[in-house]
Amino acid sequence: MTDGQQFDTPKYGGRCSLEHTRCQAGGASRIVIGASWTGHTLLPMATILVVDDDPKIRELLRLYVAREGHRVIHAGDGPEALEAAARVRPDLVLLDVMLPGLDGFEVCRRLRDDGAEMPILLLTARSGDSDKVIGLDTGADDYIVKPFSPRELMARVRAQLRRHRPRNPDEPALASDGLFLDPGAVEVRLDGRVVDLTPFEFRILHRLMQRPGRVFNRDELIDAIHGDDDPGITDRTIDVHLGRLRRKLGDNASAPRFVATVRSVGYKFTAPVERRPSPTAA
Repeated sequence: MTDGQQFDTPKYGGRCSLEHTRCQAGGASRIVIGASWTGHTLLPMATILVVDDDPKIRELLRLYVAREGHRVIHAGDGPEALEAAARVRPDLVLLDVMLPGLDGFEVCRRLRDDGAEMPILLLTARSGDSDKVIGLDTGADDYIVKPFSPRELMARVRAQLRRHRPRNPDEPALASDGLFLDPGAVEVRLDGRVVDLTPFEFRILHRLMQRPGRVFNRDELIDAIHGDDDPGITDRTIDVHLGRLRRKLGDNASAPRFVATVRSVGYKFTAPVERRPSPTAA
């Protein structure tokens, strides 16, 4: 899939487009995939279950969620969703209501009956208040009516993850030569200034700073980004992320202040690192 590619999406009442623009409502509705925006707080990687019987919509939602650095698993019907939730225990579920057979309301009800506590966001074309009440009464945390802005969708996803994800108050902040990384706030500052990192860049920097002086090969840094789930990231992709990270830190590859390249092996954090209590710890 590439930017500008169009997809028929009858459930959304029109076509979906992968392009860097805002969702257009009215007439032909579109979901817009590919925009990467800043200005919101980064979150640790979550596992998100996307449930929709339309494979094109599943792929569009997968792309948008993955753009924020989250792992995505998907299901095409109710029984498959219940099986995936029991097997993987996702951090959040995006659940279409209009599933064939076992609909989204019943899937939500069964998840709650089984003791699942993750946030569930229902996606539906039904806008009536009665349907919203049914959805919330079955245990859903939010109810999003189609067509929706992808930005709004991801803002609601972030809000639910912030409310539900536990923090480790014992995980220390890391400081080195004016660079400060706070895993609790998922924030990096350089000489007092906030550095706007992508989720991937943050995880790579965090992994390197946890073991200063240790050389990490590219496979280990891929694992830092995606854990056990490898969506096809290549060595070259890691090099691109490191290049962008260095530019944001003002780091010179030939005379590194923070991150050095070890030829034919990988990367290492060169400066000493001090562990401090996180300011966000309770």
